[in-house]
Amino acid sequence: MVVKVSNLVKRYGDLIALDHLDLEVRDGEIFGLLGPNGSGKTTAINCILSLLSIDKGDIEVFGEKMTPSSYHLKRDIGIVMQNVAVVEELNVLENIDFFCGLYVNDREERKKLVDEAIEFVGLTEFKKFYPKKLSGGLLRRLNIACGIAHKPKLIILDEPTVAVDPQSRNNILEGIVRLNQAGATVIYTSHYMEEVEQICSRICILDKGKMIAQGTKEELKGMIRIGEKITVEFLSGRPEDAVDWMGAMPHVASVECKENRLLIKTEVGKNGLEGILSELKKRDIQTGLIYCELPTLNDVFLEITGKELRDV
Repeated sequence: MVVKVSNLVKRYGDLIALDHLDLEVRDGEIFGLLGPNGSGKTTAINCILSLLSIDKGDIEVFGEKMTPSSYHLKRDIGIVMQNVAVVEELNVLENIDFFCGLYVNDREERKKLVDEAIEFVGLTEFKKFYPKKLSGGLLRRLNIACGIAHKPKLIILDEPTVAVDPQSRNNILEGIVRLNQAGATVIYTSHYMEEVEQICSRICILDKGKMIAQGTKEELKGMIRIGEKITVEFLSGRPEDAVDWMGAMPHVASVECKENRLLIKTEVGKNGLEGILSELKKRDIQTGLIYCELPTLNDVFLEITGKELRDV
């Protein structure tokens, strides 16, 4: 086990930031911490790193108790925090060399590691650039390179794609997968569900400092009663008039009207599309676009908490 957190409690005065949190991160996985802003993700990370004191509980990293002075453990951890942390007075190459030098003293070995990190994040053409000359996406990639250049066994990324363009986001996500494939265990925190769903092998959903669900994508989706989500575009008739009778159909969990469309959720394990199409034909309702999709992590979160994931 790479990380084991048991009965973790962290308070800020009357606020309970982490409420008896238990979680385990296994060797070789990308472990996702998913939750809205303020759910406790960053606090949990800071406690795991022993950057914050805790009120109760135990934290083990690489099988040993983590303390503020556990430098031999921290040497094998790479950290990429949400706020970009680079030195403005140093260029890309110098920044990466500086942070790598905190862990690697040998100059020749460090030069090799820095060159590999620059190539890995795709900053070869920018290694003489200073941070203020980099775009937001390039700056994020520099931040990642600074955190992973020393080849850590455990890499912790706290919302590394905040405020970057889609192309840079994809580049970052692909890089995280490559790091994992190269042997690193990754803890990835985000409130972007699609990212967590894309790259994480197991996921923990936090809300108000508590773990409310944990498992693989498939296991989490199996916890809810929603099966398929069906969208039907009406070309004739009023979709709002169909809400009641369609909601009463077998295996239909819910029906919502949006403009000229109905959004229908069926019960898990049930295929309601055939019956819906048959009933629409029977009522002589002409339809346009009709499509089905499987539930997402957003549906899991809404089902469990009853609120939007991106709410603060």
